[in-house]
Amino acid sequence: MRLEILPVPGIGDVTEGDDLAVLIGTAAPWLRDGDVLVVTSKIVSKAEGRLVDVPADGPERLAARDEVLAAETARVVATRGQTRIVQTHHGFVMASAGIDASNVDKTRLVLLPVDPDASARALRAALRDRYRIDVAVIISDTMGRPWRNGLTDVALGVAGMAAIRDHRGEVDPYGNELQLTQMAVVDELAGAGELIKGKCDQVPVAVVRGYLPEPSPPADGAGPAAVRLVDDGVGAAALVRESALDLFSLGTAEAMAAGLRAAATLADGPGEAPVDPGAVDRAIAAVAEVVAPGTTFTHVTDDEVRDGLAATVDGWPAGATGLVLGAAPTPVDQPDLVRFGADLHRLRIALAAEGVPSTLLPPPTGSIASACLAL
Repeated sequence: MRLEILPVPGIGDVTEGDDLAVLIGTAAPWLRDGDVLVVTSKIVSKAEGRLVDVPADGPERLAARDEVLAAETARVVATRGQTRIVQTHHGFVMASAGIDASNVDKTRLVLLPVDPDASARALRAALRDRYRIDVAVIISDTMGRPWRNGLTDVALGVAGMAAIRDHRGEVDPYGNELQLTQMAVVDELAGAGELIKGKCDQVPVAVVRGYLPEPSPPADGAGPAAVRLVDDGVGAAALVRESALDLFSLGTAEAMAAGLRAAATLADGPGEAPVDPGAVDRAIAAVAEVVAPGTTFTHVTDDEVRDGLAATVDGWPAGATGLVLGAAPTPVDQPDLVRFGADLHRLRIALAAEGVPSTLLPPPTGSIASACLAL
């Protein structure tokens, strides 16, 4: 495969209501079937009127920007000082919801297109109808990356090609079947286009040539090559990870805060799965250095002993499969009991972090324990 990345200069400033197909087609009459058009989302937003008026400077501008950001935000992922990483209503996770104040008048902000996939489909259809060329269209914007410094362009909208190249089921040269490899090829092409477009060169459109196969000529050799009628598919929406599969849905500080809130509202009740003894021992070890001196937690691992003790505990849950005895230091007074209650909750939190639910109960009859946990 050989790729060419070509700039499309001469488009000029785009304003609301402009016909992007005409602007691009006029600036790039050399476009041909099979090209991949990488279009900066900003000119799409401008043509679609996705701009808001704000004060030029001062606290009023910041307040107006915060109001716009709140409207564009589905949920906050992370906040550090003035930087806010949020999930947009599209599902994209971006700084400031993709709101942009560059290359626009100081009294305006540019928002992302409402539906970048629909914008890509519309532009592709307009180019095909007006110029009889069949290209793929990528609407691109700049994003940061959670594990690396620096920015890169990615695809927000796609038409005319699949967003992902799925290699699962293929066999590599060593005979290994690929299990997980799904390449976000439209993001790669968006990044390639950015090399030509730049951020200050006012080249909002690039063409990547050579990635998609050129159309085959008619069998009789007469006339122009047949236009590829490729289904637009689901577009860049395929790149948005389902929330249930997102391993990094919150920033570090936000995840810690969510964990603390969960610890404050920890529910009672044993789990359905058998208790992992190793997980219980790790939880006890985790709190050993922070509980009051003399406080002990004993994990009862002998089945016969545990069952005998559990039979004497009022309210023992039928599904519980683990027992921890807690003993306060002696002699004990009222402040010691308050501290012991706090230490029990510390252990319950540590158990929950290991995936072990618990229920606080009175101690077994006749034991020296002060309380027990049913796991």
